[in-house]
Amino acid sequence: MRIELLAMKKSLNEEKYKAFIAYLRAAREAQGLSIRDLGELIGEPNQIVHRIENGERKLTVQEYVQYCRALKIAPMPGIEMLEESTTTK
Repeated sequence: MRIELLAMKKSLNEEKYKAFIAYLRAAREAQGLSIRDLGELIGEPNQIVHRIENGERKLTVQEYVQYCRALKIAPMPGIEMLEESTTTK
């Protein structure tokens, strides 16, 4: 039995993570929401949203689901986008 090792990438500078965050920012902007608006919707200070969108802070899975609910988008397309970028390398 062969076990394939997959290194977990944790950097905020990973291209796939940047694209993922850009996807969320575009969804927010498409709805005409400011960073402050989204912060209010998810019950967090707007600085948190700003840091996430500028790559200064990672988004947790729970926060991602909150983002999606606030933006009224399904979480799976974003997850699939991350999965695709992982499997195509």
